[in-house]
Amino acid sequence: MTTTQNAATAPAPRAGRKEWIGLAVLVLPCLLISMDMSVLLFGLPFISADLKPSATQQLWIMDAYGFALAGLLITMGAVGDRIGRRRLLLTGAAAFGAASVVAAYSGSAEVLIGARALLGVAGATLMPSTMALIRNMFHDPKQRQTAISLWTGGLIGGVTLGPIAGGVLLNHFWWGSVFLINLPAMALLLVLGPLLLPEYKASKSGHRFDVLGSVLSMAAVFPAVYGIKQLAVDGFSATAAGALAFGVALAVAFVIRQHIAKNPLIDMELFRKPSFRAPMLVNLCGNFVLMGFSLFNTQYLQSVAGMRPFTAALWSMAAMPFISVGMGVTGALTAKVRPGRIIGVAFLVSAAGALVLTLAHPGNPIIVLLVGAGVAAGGVVAAQSIVGNMVMAAAPAERAGSASALNETGAELGSSLGMALLGSVGAAIYHHKMASVRIAGAAGVPDAAVRAGHETIGGADAVAGQFPGPATHALLTTARDAYSSGLHTAAAVGSVVLVLTAVFALRALRNEPVLPAAPKKEKKDKKQKHNKAAKTEASLELSPDYAATV
Repeated sequence: MTTTQNAATAPAPRAGRKEWIGLAVLVLPCLLISMDMSVLLFGLPFISADLKPSATQQLWIMDAYGFALAGLLITMGAVGDRIGRRRLLLTGAAAFGAASVVAAYSGSAEVLIGARALLGVAGATLMPSTMALIRNMFHDPKQRQTAISLWTGGLIGGVTLGPIAGGVLLNHFWWGSVFLINLPAMALLLVLGPLLLPEYKASKSGHRFDVLGSVLSMAAVFPAVYGIKQLAVDGFSATAAGALAFGVALAVAFVIRQHIAKNPLIDMELFRKPSFRAPMLVNLCGNFVLMGFSLFNTQYLQSVAGMRPFTAALWSMAAMPFISVGMGVTGALTAKVRPGRIIGVAFLVSAAGALVLTLAHPGNPIIVLLVGAGVAAGGVVAAQSIVGNMVMAAAPAERAGSASALNETGAELGSSLGMALLGSVGAAIYHHKMASVRIAGAAGVPDAAVRAGHETIGGADAVAGQFPGPATHALLTTARDAYSSGLHTAAAVGSVVLVLTAVFALRALRNEPVLPAAPKKEKKDKKQKHNKAAKTEASLELSPDYAATV
């Protein structure tokens, strides 16, 4: 038996202590990127009092980061594949730290908006690079599954910790402190990254970078996300619908470009593989439901349960044990159960959690909402940890950055769609309930106050003081009941989406093998066929020369 034959059938090399420490370094930027999406939830009132932005500027302060991040993910994933993933990661870390300083000390709303956009640009360099480097560091399928689960946990943890960290900092420091917390982690990444993280870039093919494809990808995402957000916040308008339609048209042009380009940003052949195409759709649908429910649950805790923002953020941590259990069970099952079955069952569990949300009501204990939200989130996140591994395994090594970026772009699109569509469903139910009820004692109340109370539950809270005593209680009670009805309808719709996604995963991925099964089987067959050479092969696996060939 030759060394080449042994190398072809040997199990993938396992990661050691250096790689696991390197993973901890990679999770840090993911944690901060997701925190930056929610950390301003508490800081915006302080920013408004200091910088006095207009209503439009306030929206851009919140949205500039997400727009830039979503629009550049595909481009930056391809750039990392060409110039080196570690190089792009470290460059992005330096830019993220610099933009954080500019944001913290912004003297005007315009400067803060620009700094938030720069943070999004830098964040777009970090996310695909981190996941692609995991592909380079963890070759063993089981270890890679664990690594991606921890990476996913970092993203989810950041979204949860963002409001809490923001609340703690704003209790002691000025609003700029919510940006300065990025500096220690980015400094640590710049110091340890060159020591712990490998460099990887695809071999040069001689083709030029697909500039037109990059422009189309950015041009498609920006108007599409903008249109979705506007539809979620303001309802239907010609501007929002036109922006969404324009984004969809540009997305079609981008796909056509990727089919005809000599060196495309995305290998469209990947979409012919069920192991790539199906997980992408599962990820999009999971984020659709997850972010849609998060929008409702956060407002429910504050406006229906009457919690202060920081208290509501602490209660939202109740979902973390469900997420931890879900990811732990998934990690244990991947060596025994096909991924399609795990994803399907996980989404069915999430659907059951969504149905529990239909029981949330002002008259019921808050634990009903927390259990429903926790079960729904736990199932989706558990499935997403497998999805990321499947996407990375299906893509060739030289396209790992682009594949990761495409996966993250799908997640961003799913999140925006969830907030827009599920949010619109809930808003429609709320409007209908409020419009059909007359608040006794509201005569003489300004029309603007009545309209505000009928628009959103936040508006009802804000204007309740303008109503006479009995009418105040009646307004808040009616608004909370109406909002609960909207939550119930959105939860029912989300449950249907989860069930349909589960059925799709079970069918589309039914032939996908157990993730780490192939290396173990090959090793077992090798021992059975070459029992006499087992000792020689075992010593060979410890050889540095052999490891290099692997």
